[in-house]
Amino acid sequence: MKSNWHWFLGIYVYMALFLLLLNVYSNADEIMFKFKSPAFSGINTSSHYLTIENQENTRKQAVRDEIKAYQDELERDKANTTLSRFIRNLESRIYAQLSRQMVEQLFGEVPQKSGKLELEGNTIEYTVDEDELITLIITAEDGSQTTISVPIGDFTF
Repeated sequence: MKSNWHWFLGIYVYMALFLLLLNVYSNADEIMFKFKSPAFSGINTSSHYLTIENQENTRKQAVRDEIKAYQDELERDKANTTLSRFIRNLESRIYAQLSRQMVEQLFGEVPQKSGKLELEGNTIEYTVDEDELITLIITAEDGSQTTISVPIGDFTF
C-alpha cells in the first residue's frame, strides 16, 4: 500500500510542478470591449466615410462605363450590318465616279470652261480661267461658301 501511496504522491507532485511551470509562461490582460466599426468608436471615422464614398463613386462610374460600352457596341453593330456596309461601298463608288467625271470635264480631251454639280444639297461650281486657274466654289446648304483656286500649269514633276 505504501508504494501505491508514493506513486500517487509522485504524480501529484509532478502535476503541481507542471501546472506551476505552465502558469509562469502564461500572460493575461484585462478584457476590454471596443467597437470594430469606426462609425461607433470614432477612431478613423473620416477615412471610413471616405472609403465608403469612394466605393459608391467607383460603383456608379462602373455602371456608367458599362452603359456607355453597351451603347457603343450597339452603334458598332448597327454600322456593321450587311446593308450598312453595302450602302457605304455604294456611296464610295458613286463619289469616285462623280469625281472621275468632274476630272474628265476639267482635264479631258474636250475640257469644259465651267460647270455646276448638285450633291446632297451642296452646290459645286467650277470655272477655268484663261490664265490657267481653276476656281471651285462650294456652297453648303446653309449658304456658306468655300472657294478653292488651283493653278493648272504648276503641276509638274
